[in-house]
Amino acid sequence: MNLSFGGALLAMLAASSSFGGAEAFTPRALQQPQHLSTRATSFSTQRTPVKVSMIDDEAKSELFVRKPRPEYIPGEIPDPDYVRIFDTTLRDGEQSPGATLTSEEKLEIARNLAKLGVDIIEAGFPIASPDDFQAVKNIADKVGNEIFEDGYVPVICGLSRAFPKDIERAWDAVKGATRPRIHTFIATSKIHMETKLNKTPDEVVEIAVNAVTFAKSLGCDDIEFSPEDAGRSDPEFLYRILTAVIEAGATTLNIPDTTGWNMPWEFGGLIKKLRENVKGADKVVFSTHCQNDLGLATANSLAGALNGARQLECTINGIGERAGNASLEEIVMSLALKGETHFEGGPGTGKLRTAINPVHISSTSKLVSEYTGMICQPHKAIVGANAFRHESGIHQDGMIKNKNTYEIMTPESIGLMRGDAESGAGIVLGKHSGRNAVGTRLKELGYDLDPDKLNAVFTRFKEVAERRKGGLEDEDLESLVLDQAGNINNLWTVTGLQVSTGMSGIPTATVKMRGPDMVERYMASTGTGPVDAVYKAIDQIIGISIELESYSLSSVTEGIEALAVTRVGIAAIEGGPNDVPSIHSQFGVFKNRQFSGSGSDTDIITSSARAYVSAVNKLLTWNARRSQQEIEEANGTAGDAIETQSKVVTSA
Repeated sequence: MNLSFGGALLAMLAASSSFGGAEAFTPRALQQPQHLSTRATSFSTQRTPVKVSMIDDEAKSELFVRKPRPEYIPGEIPDPDYVRIFDTTLRDGEQSPGATLTSEEKLEIARNLAKLGVDIIEAGFPIASPDDFQAVKNIADKVGNEIFEDGYVPVICGLSRAFPKDIERAWDAVKGATRPRIHTFIATSKIHMETKLNKTPDEVVEIAVNAVTFAKSLGCDDIEFSPEDAGRSDPEFLYRILTAVIEAGATTLNIPDTTGWNMPWEFGGLIKKLRENVKGADKVVFSTHCQNDLGLATANSLAGALNGARQLECTINGIGERAGNASLEEIVMSLALKGETHFEGGPGTGKLRTAINPVHISSTSKLVSEYTGMICQPHKAIVGANAFRHESGIHQDGMIKNKNTYEIMTPESIGLMRGDAESGAGIVLGKHSGRNAVGTRLKELGYDLDPDKLNAVFTRFKEVAERRKGGLEDEDLESLVLDQAGNINNLWTVTGLQVSTGMSGIPTATVKMRGPDMVERYMASTGTGPVDAVYKAIDQIIGISIELESYSLSSVTEGIEALAVTRVGIAAIEGGPNDVPSIHSQFGVFKNRQFSGSGSDTDIITSSARAYVSAVNKLLTWNARRSQQEIEEANGTAGDAIETQSKVVTSA
């Protein structure tokens, strides 16, 4: 099969025959009828352990082939049809309330983004806190130097305000990467300049030029500049400031619709005008960064691509400030399905492409969802739980006859191996299943775990399987993976739990926990309910002062034996002993971080306790690392922060 852009990104996708014969681009096995499991349909509430046909090895392996990309050159893309994907999940995405990530979680997400094939990873805002700096540096030093067999290595980018101190901090964090980038910004709209910055347009231009000049003086040759709130800025002023920063050394010009104000035709027109009127526009790459306040972030980003933008900024699941950002999976799959036919008018032939490997979208989406605590709504495009489910009788009939009747892409193309239910061999995972069977099924579901994590998941699997009849379904298995995902730093563990509650008595909980010193402690407490009593006992054992910001409980499957999944969000009480402030990148103010945690168990109280302790462990680990880094900075020492647990207060 020889496709125009040499890789066959579209060759992975099962597109509807009504879309101009796109079925010709579908791998042979993905066109063949497959048995449907309840993972993709709503035919019944019980999973029947029947043998199902698997995608043949040749077609399945084609999904995992990495896509070719042009040589990376700052400020230039040799192929005018190539669109760079700039992922800001770890920076803008983490600004979502409650979406705080630990350094280990950020590193794991970054590695998944590299596996996905994003061109640039914006790893964070290094000046925000010592932990943010260390997290960005860790990603730059590790992921930024992990070169794939095809020569690909992601650009690692650090965000900074247009202050020398910010810029220097960002450079110190990313300079260890093979391809480091500094991204600096300043507001350019009238309302921002007058009310937020209290600066004149001349002063803003001077600050922007000085920022880019300073970044270049540090040795950085890949500099991105953003005129914040460009969507509401005077185009004439944008021509002026963008021309000036190009002359100073900027290589990428990112045009943000910071408030999600623009319509697609407005935003696309703005990109076109900037390319036509900014001096030196041919020497830089134009980029988009669109917020989703009106639900148009993806549409605006694609309108930018239509008019010549060749870098699109986005996040996994569309997470971010307020209503979020443009969704990576929506942009990528839109270009995969429509890039060859619907983007004429800009530079090049109009046959746009990316080098993203969509088969890793599903697993990356789940990882980000669990680590941030931000669950996708069921009807979310591409990655929502209902994206490939069909309940209408008419739809089910059409799907049975030909999947192209109601699906323009296959779930397999984004990593949901629908044809592999029960490992394609009638295997039902239960208490007698071994580690190999569990590990194999997890790989088929998109979870390639290292041996230690697999062992942890398998231990939990055996604990739950002993109490379940009929085996565990895929959804149960995934919930156990996500349950263990939050246990990267197990400072505290619940080892015993008993509650007493009822309509006439006072809810009481007795909790036993093991701390970092491996000593077990007991505490009994009362509360307004059993969960409240458990949480109060945990607080007293650990000796923390926090507030519960959010709590949710859901069932993984149906039935009395279903696993319960609990998700919580916590924040330290402002001014208290566990206070965790950091600088907000847009507002420049200190803001208390929120931490999320999740837990799963057949017992809802145990599930709730596991989720709460997971969130508390994240908070304590973050505080311990921050304290150690502050000590190192005070002593003038350098190097990686020591991840010590002895700094954590372990009061009885």
